[in-house]
Amino acid sequence: MWNFNRYPNKICAITEDGEEFTYSSLSAFCDEMKQYLPPRTLVFCLCSNTYASMAGYVSFLKNKVVPLMLDAHIDTELLDNFLRLYRPQYIWAPAQTAERFNEKPVFEAYGYSLVSLNEDAPFPLHDDLALLLTTSGSTGSPKLVRQSYKNIEANTASIVEYLNIDDTERAITTLPMNYTYGLSIVNTHLDAGAAVILTSKTLMQREFWEQFDKFGATSFGGVPYTYEILDKLRFFRRDVPTLRTMTQAGGKLSPELHKKFAEYAAQSGRKFVVMYGQTEATARMGWLPAQNSLEKAGSMGIAIPGGKFTLIDTQENEITAPDTVGELVYEGDNVTLGYAEKGEDLIKGDERNGRLVTGDMAKFDDDGFFYIVGRKKRFLKIFGNRVNLDETERLIKSHFNGLDCACTGRDDRMDIFVTNEDDIKDVKAFIAEKSRLNPTAFRVSYLEKIPKNEAGKTLYAALEKINE
Repeated sequence: MWNFNRYPNKICAITEDGEEFTYSSLSAFCDEMKQYLPPRTLVFCLCSNTYASMAGYVSFLKNKVVPLMLDAHIDTELLDNFLRLYRPQYIWAPAQTAERFNEKPVFEAYGYSLVSLNEDAPFPLHDDLALLLTTSGSTGSPKLVRQSYKNIEANTASIVEYLNIDDTERAITTLPMNYTYGLSIVNTHLDAGAAVILTSKTLMQREFWEQFDKFGATSFGGVPYTYEILDKLRFFRRDVPTLRTMTQAGGKLSPELHKKFAEYAAQSGRKFVVMYGQTEATARMGWLPAQNSLEKAGSMGIAIPGGKFTLIDTQENEITAPDTVGELVYEGDNVTLGYAEKGEDLIKGDERNGRLVTGDMAKFDDDGFFYIVGRKKRFLKIFGNRVNLDETERLIKSHFNGLDCACTGRDDRMDIFVTNEDDIKDVKAFIAEKSRLNPTAFRVSYLEKIPKNEAGKTLYAALEKINE
C-alpha cells in the first residue's frame, strides 16, 4: 500500500489549525509506530478526523497490523462488546479515551495513545486480512467486513482512475474514517500524492467553510443527507473558487436533487459524480460519469473500472432485457473476503471469490446505466449509515422488557412501531443514542398489536402501508 517515496516533500494532510504534514513525515511516523506494534496483530482504532487517527491507520496498513475502525465516540457498551468478542492486543485512541483502560500507554503522539491490552494474540489472523469495518453503523451488531490488501489496492486504483485524482487535489473531510466512504477518500488521495484537509467541523458550521477557503479544498464527498443540507444552506449562492469535484454515495439521492446539483456543476464548470457501493465491496462498485449526470439523473451509473454488474432473477438466471428488475450482482477484485462475527472468524480466507450478491434490486436502461429500485434485504441507509432493521428491533426488545416492536421505513427515515404508548419517547431517544444518528431519522408510532401471520412472523408489508 502506498509509495510515499514518490512525493516525499508534498503535503499529505492539513489540520484544523493549519499544521501541515508531508509524505516524508508520515512515512517517518509509520517507521516509528512499527517499533511498538508487531505485525499481524489486531488493534482497535478509535477514529476521528485528525492527523493522529489518519497516521495511525496508515501505519497499521503499512506495517501489516490489522485495524478495526470504530468511531472515537462509540457507545461504551458497544465497545465493550467488540472488546469481548475480538480481544485486540492494542487500542489506538484519543488520550482521554485511552485512560479508561488503566494501562500506561506504550506510545503517544498528536493527542492519541497506543495502549497494550496485554493479550497474547488469542485469535490468528489470515495473511490476506488487512482491515475490519462494521457493517451496520453503530447499532450493536458484532458483524464485521473482512477486507484484504488486494481489495483496498484494487478499489483505490479504480477510484483514482475514474475520478482522475492527481497530486494537486485537496479533499476536505465530511465523513468519518470508520465509514468505508470516508476511508476511501483517505486511501485514494494518499495514493495519488494529494492532500487531505482534516476537520471535525460540519457543513453547517461557519468554521468548515472558512477552512475550505483558507486551505483551498478542491473536493468533498457526501451522502444524500449532506446534499439535502447543502441545498437548504443555499450552497449554490456560495463562492467556492477552488472547488472542482463533488461526489455522492451512501444511498440514493432523489432524482430532483441529483438534477439540481448536476445542473449547478455543469453551469459552473465542476464535476458532480454519483457513486454506488457497499462496505462489502471495499467502498465503490458503480459510478455515474459527470458528463452523464444530467442525462441520467437518478441512475447510479455503470460498473467501476475493473468491475462488472449483472442482474439475476429469483432463480439466479441472468437478466438481459433492459428495464427488467432483478437483484444486482457485482464482480471485481474489490469484493471483500466475507464477514466476521467473532474473533475465531479472523483466520478465514476468501469466501466470496470476487462475487457479491448485493441485496439491492435494480434495472438497467438501453444504454446500460443501472438504477436502484429497492432492497431485497432489511437494511436502510440513514444519513449514509447502513442500519440493520432486524438488529434495531433486537436492541429495542432487549432494552424494553415486554415491549413488542417492528421496524420498517425508507432511506433516511425509520418507522418504529411499539405496543406501549408510554415508551414512544424513550424508544426514540434510546435508538438515536445507540445509533448516534439524529433523532429526526426515527418516527415511533403506537400500535395495540404488531400484525403477524400464523407462524408468528411480522407482516411488514401491512406496516409499511400505515405511514404511506
